[in-house]
Amino acid sequence: MKPIGYWLNRTDKALTCYMNGILEEFRLTRITWQVLNVLHDTPETTDTEVLSALSANADTATLTEAIGTALADDWAHRPAPGLLTLTPDGRRRLTDVAARVDAFRELSTAGLSPEEYRTAVRVLERMSHNLERASAGR
Repeated sequence: MKPIGYWLNRTDKALTCYMNGILEEFRLTRITWQVLNVLHDTPETTDTEVLSALSANADTATLTEAIGTALADDWAHRPAPGLLTLTPDGRRRLTDVAARVDAFRELSTAGLSPEEYRTAVRVLERMSHNLERASAGR
């Protein structure tokens, strides 16, 4: 049996590759889509809040580039200096993307019961917390 790190890396790569493929026609990547979701969930948020919310997903340069893409492609705009929000068109287009993402989620969890999925998430969460606490204590 391969160790969990192998499967974590392989799963993350598979998720990113597949998701980038289904989002390509919208000129999005998985990371840009995640930025848009933060803006959807927290209207008028700051760049710093987006970077903080997604710090486990990508480095600052990648996230900053994704914010730039969201602004350049009119998914988002700045209602005031330092603030980000979805444009009305961005909000509408994000709804269109959601159907693709829902199908992606169904595909990626095919054959898993809801309990198996919850167990997998709980195990990964516990492992992350164990290691983060240990790292903070060093």
